[in-house]
Amino acid sequence: MAKTPFELRNEVLAQRVVKNLQRRAFDACYCETKEEALEKALSLIDKEQCVSWGGSMTLEEMGLLETLRTQGYNIIDRDTAKSQEERLELLRKALTCDTYFMSTNAMSEDGVMVNIDGTGNRVAAMVFGPKSVVVIAGINKVVKSYEDAVARARNLAAPVNVQRFANFNPPCKNNGHCFNCTAPDSICNFILTTRKGSTMNAPAPRIKVILVGESLGNSGIV
Repeated sequence: MAKTPFELRNEVLAQRVVKNLQRRAFDACYCETKEEALEKALSLIDKEQCVSWGGSMTLEEMGLLETLRTQGYNIIDRDTAKSQEERLELLRKALTCDTYFMSTNAMSEDGVMVNIDGTGNRVAAMVFGPKSVVVIAGINKVVKSYEDAVARARNLAAPVNVQRFANFNPPCKNNGHCFNCTAPDSICNFILTTRKGSTMNAPAPRIKVILVGESLGNSGIV
């Protein structure tokens, strides 16, 4: 079956973004579908490794979390906690895992990622802790520039994400865009820019990126 113009556009864009990610020392690849991305993600781990993840609609939509939970993988799953204290302990423990899966709130075409967190566990894991971080992102997360990435994370991803929390009520929940608030229940407490996939102390690409040629994340938004 011939590809649609939209699919062709996504493929061309993704190939360019992957090259820019590789230039920034990320171990990056392109998968046309979420099914291919799931297969690729699972190929990066084995069942002896300790695996965890950050909150992500993308990981849920592609079936990765269900697979990890039901197919005998060695996981740290914060959703098994029976109290807030136990949940926080699992979040801390996840920072010592072998492989940490997450998505990103936005990615510029030249390969820079922007992520916003309320608790900080997800951005903390990207910076340091887990031996390997695997970022899986739909093509919908890609925007033109770094400035566009920050704007997407703050004015689209965060206002949509906060709708998932019934007890949270920062200004963006009712107004649809960022107010740069300092509300107690703000989910924008930590904003991380990730420019490279390796450091002098970890020269091999620690951060891997799977860019998917489909829209993923809460109906293609976050």
